[in-house]
Amino acid sequence: MKKLIVITGVSRGLGLAMTEKFIELGHTVCGCARSTEATQNLKRKFGTPHHFASVDVADEPQVKAWAEQLLANYSSPDLLINNAALINQPAPLWEVDNEEFSRLIDVNIKGVANVIRYFVPAMIKNNSGIIVNLSSGWGRSTSPEVAPYCASKWAIEGLTQSLAQELPSGMAAIPLNPGIIHTNMLEICFGEEAAAYTAVKDWVKKAVPFLLQMTPKDNGVSLTVPS
Repeated sequence: MKKLIVITGVSRGLGLAMTEKFIELGHTVCGCARSTEATQNLKRKFGTPHHFASVDVADEPQVKAWAEQLLANYSSPDLLINNAALINQPAPLWEVDNEEFSRLIDVNIKGVANVIRYFVPAMIKNNSGIIVNLSSGWGRSTSPEVAPYCASKWAIEGLTQSLAQELPSGMAAIPLNPGIIHTNMLEICFGEEAAAYTAVKDWVKKAVPFLLQMTPKDNGVSLTVPS
């Protein structure tokens, strides 16, 4: 069965790879990213019935307007993937300035809450849909110099498991660790060593089928994409 999939952070990395793979498999994707150029490119490449918009998930009015537009023209999502996230420049916590810390929290936590706030009521009304909030290995463990990112992903684990207890039985909320993937974000942390990890093109071949197989039975379970 073909699904309607809403994804945040589709301009690059995992979000772009998931978007392209879902569409290749015949599903409809409605995605957002902060970059207007990137979303315009996706519009030109894929066209209708897919939909791409420039949205900053940390900006609640933007998310509200985006959700209202989509829900007026599409059904509620079968799969809602909160993928958009930032990582801090590696540094001891006391050296991460307030602006960088606040922006990371606004995107990684409040951005997820904003998307949930405006899409999930429609999903509940239909008693249908899977919400996947991308977590991290650093949402279940820690490392030095990434304390803000760790804090945000530990928060996503707790937020998602609490949300799971609030949903009707026909739905699920799942915190998903994608694994260690060679992305721009990983290069910020690992430098040249990032290239030794799984390539995005290989990751997406396992990740997308894994996402499509999720059911309400997975509600509240912390899952990891198979390596």
